[in-house]
Amino acid sequence: MKKISEKDIEKFKLVGNLDASGKKVVFQVTEISIKENDYFSSIYLYDGRKVRRFTFGRKDANPRFSPDGRLIAFTSKRSKEGRESELYLMPVDGGEARLLAKFKYGIKDLRFSEDGKEIAVITPVEVKKVANEKEDVHVIDEIPFWFNGIGWIYGRRNALYLVDVESGKKRKVSPRNLDVLSVRFHNGKLYLLAQEDREKKPMISDVYVLEGKRVKKLTPGKWRILDFVPLSDGLILKANTLERGFATTTSIYLYRNGELRRLFKEDLSAYNSLNSDVRGAQRAELIFKDGWIYFVATDGPRANLFRVNLDGKVERVIRGDRSVESFSVGDYIAFTAQDATTPTELYALRDGKEKRITDFNAWIRDYKLSKPEHFRVTASDGKEIDAWIMKPVDFKPGRKYPAVLEIHGGPKTAYGYAFMHEFQVLVAKGFVVIFSNPRGSDGYGEEFADIRGHYGERDYQDLMEVVDEALKRFDFIDEERLGVTGGSYGGFMTNWIVGHTNRFKAAVTQRSISNWISFFGTTDIGYYFAPDQIGGDPWSNLEGYWEKSPLKYAPNVETPLLIIHSTEDYRCWLPEALQFYIALKYLGKTVELAIFPGENHDLSRSGRPKHRVKRLELIVGWFERWLKGR
Repeated sequence: MKKISEKDIEKFKLVGNLDASGKKVVFQVTEISIKENDYFSSIYLYDGRKVRRFTFGRKDANPRFSPDGRLIAFTSKRSKEGRESELYLMPVDGGEARLLAKFKYGIKDLRFSEDGKEIAVITPVEVKKVANEKEDVHVIDEIPFWFNGIGWIYGRRNALYLVDVESGKKRKVSPRNLDVLSVRFHNGKLYLLAQEDREKKPMISDVYVLEGKRVKKLTPGKWRILDFVPLSDGLILKANTLERGFATTTSIYLYRNGELRRLFKEDLSAYNSLNSDVRGAQRAELIFKDGWIYFVATDGPRANLFRVNLDGKVERVIRGDRSVESFSVGDYIAFTAQDATTPTELYALRDGKEKRITDFNAWIRDYKLSKPEHFRVTASDGKEIDAWIMKPVDFKPGRKYPAVLEIHGGPKTAYGYAFMHEFQVLVAKGFVVIFSNPRGSDGYGEEFADIRGHYGERDYQDLMEVVDEALKRFDFIDEERLGVTGGSYGGFMTNWIVGHTNRFKAAVTQRSISNWISFFGTTDIGYYFAPDQIGGDPWSNLEGYWEKSPLKYAPNVETPLLIIHSTEDYRCWLPEALQFYIALKYLGKTVELAIFPGENHDLSRSGRPKHRVKRLELIVGWFERWLKGR
């Protein structure tokens, strides 16, 4: 059997973005081309018996059924002009796709009206003239002015258009002051989820209803609402009440007569927060059908499909050690899912019986894979920590192997039963991989997740105690050849670790934070994320910001460090890497810096294929150099 490599990234078929109508399911499949250094997507249709390719464009995505199931709307970029996104319609029974409308700055989402006569489209628009497009000078008077993965956003808002299905005529229906996030139709009315003041209230979103030319706000402006379903006498909300800031658990609520009622008390986090570097486009919006609200939730290291009724009865619909990525409910439940050794595929759940529908990633069965072995660590304060170890694919008892500790981002995400190409590459190269969900992780409740003001404390202890337990349990790990890596919060923690211990012989920090003071003032979310996570702002808590900055501890670093960062990472901007690199070089430390031009914070997940391969090669090369002497 073969060993998986960095370049095998292009073999993965990324399945997702599904919609169901009756017995039919439509979904998107994305392919990766290293040669063309791009991603290409097309749409497939499952008719209840077999799967066939439905479109043959190279950038077809976001399929939606019309209410009667006869048409499929989708987005594409088939014309060669500029960056416009196009809205197409195509009969389910086949035929030519009909271009309905074009949108200059892309299409964020689309949804048919209840009668099927219109399609609601969310698209960015200019709400004020900011500059001549031929000029390269940006004159800015608002924050945020850029956003990771998008670029410059000042002067623009996401607006809602209605497109006539027959004529293609489009009309803007949302007011200038709203930044529209999603849309729903109910009983002939149009409902919006939107932000009204993203500068002063960047964490707050609300539900609105359009009544003629009037817009009425239905929620009180206190919560972070992620999704909603209108009812005749209220709203179902997937929301975060922000009582503990970003550490607050996102849950399902009923909002009726001005009162908010949480529908279940479990510590389920009502979205998928598991990490994967080969996932398809996700679509897991709330679905309300036959008195049940269907939703995906993270429960420890797994993401399953649940449902809850308005009385608060909760049922796990799709279970198992895996990650449910997308779902829809027609005559049966269609869903996409992956696990630690199986990339994402399409499945159907009928009458309690589950059937796998697709096998796009059959190639993986010809490769040696390492299955994560779970172990539980009792931390020094008594809390239980989920952890895993992956052996090298050519593991031989009696031998000692170098090991790499992987740390997830967030911090409020989680590792678990989802596929990680990066991990499989490392074990194919002869490394042990250790990973865990320390304090700060999602899926274990608010108290577990809440490390605000305490970065580098209990979370750091948890990670070190996971390594201690791994060394105790698994005698094949060479404690003299330990490496550590992570991205985003995992990058912060890698920086923190090398400034507080010398037990690791090599480290790779990626898209990291090194200085909370500069992070506050240079990044897309820094001005509200840092106050939530660290406390206060640099003027009221300068000492606290500096105390929690890995840059402060640069003189302590003895571990050879590779820093990986991207030029358009606006979530943790390039200065975070430059400061740490220059400080370590100035202090005479062993450090190298790899900068990826044109990439953003999501390099490991959606960067250009050639850059994704190069990133993995750099990580493997650094660990082979310092842990194997190659």
